[in-house]
Amino acid sequence: MKHAETVTFGGGGLERAAHVRDDADQLSDLWVKGGKVLLLWEGKPLVRRSQNPDVAPMPDQLVLLDPQHPLVQNAPERSVFIGLDSAGGGLFAQELLGWQPQGEDLSQIGAFRDLTEQQHPDLPEGDVFAELRSFMVALTPLDAEVAATAKAVMAWHQSHGFCAKCGGKSDLIQGGWQRMCGSCGARHFPRTDPVVIMLITRGDKVLIGRSPGWPEGMYSLLAGFVEPGETLEAAVRREVFEETGVKVGPVGYLASQPWAFPMSLMFGCWGEATSEEITIDPNEIEDALWVNKQEIMESQADLHPIIRPARKGAIARFLLDNWLADTLR
Repeated sequence: MKHAETVTFGGGGLERAAHVRDDADQLSDLWVKGGKVLLLWEGKPLVRRSQNPDVAPMPDQLVLLDPQHPLVQNAPERSVFIGLDSAGGGLFAQELLGWQPQGEDLSQIGAFRDLTEQQHPDLPEGDVFAELRSFMVALTPLDAEVAATAKAVMAWHQSHGFCAKCGGKSDLIQGGWQRMCGSCGARHFPRTDPVVIMLITRGDKVLIGRSPGWPEGMYSLLAGFVEPGETLEAAVRREVFEETGVKVGPVGYLASQPWAFPMSLMFGCWGEATSEEITIDPNEIEDALWVNKQEIMESQADLHPIIRPARKGAIARFLLDNWLADTLR
């Protein structure tokens, strides 16, 4: 695909420095000598919002704290080593534990569309914990990659505190890129779930659908998890047929996107439908439609009476924009 690495969370050029992960002394040096820490709370990265209404708003940016900051647990052993910044300094991530905002409605935490922001009293005004999807398109490619990496790996740690082999407690090792069971010695590695998301076309029309619980009017490209023993091409055909009854012939790959909600890798694919009649499986999706390019353009401009525009930053919007611009291949 012509612009594959311009997708959000792609092409950031993060120096992950994997060779450092098993060197405890070097990790400690990077922590002490100019290390920076991205703090997350309930999976929400710390971001700086522009607060001055008298000047043009600054783009949102990640807030990286000094390891000596009172909110940071001063130990690289409980942090994830993300990589190196452009100056060779260490980038780490930690989850803020033991704090709950007082007097706030937290019912949206973890919801599909969490627009709430939390301000810690020990942080400057405008430095808030916010859902990554709410500001992902404002970040530089490098900051976006750092944030997505931190969010995904921290989510894995929170859900994998015990050994899948014997049930014993596991501990963070290798700079946060492995967990080891203290009972049986088994090692566990961060999980990434492969997902296909499909631009299925027939002539000048594209197939879109919506899941139950999505905001009113929200449609997107069809998507689904790849099953064990299955190719990407087979997953595309199976998912489209299961959800809509539409059969797909030729299939190809376009671009990928790390999607840290919580820990997926989206494989953007194209497919040519060989049938058009839609038969919805209500256990899979709520609705599906064939729409033409004019309707997608109206939707992207927020002018369509029924279809809301696909979310900016998501690979679905990226694929649709490139389809409209004829820059897919």
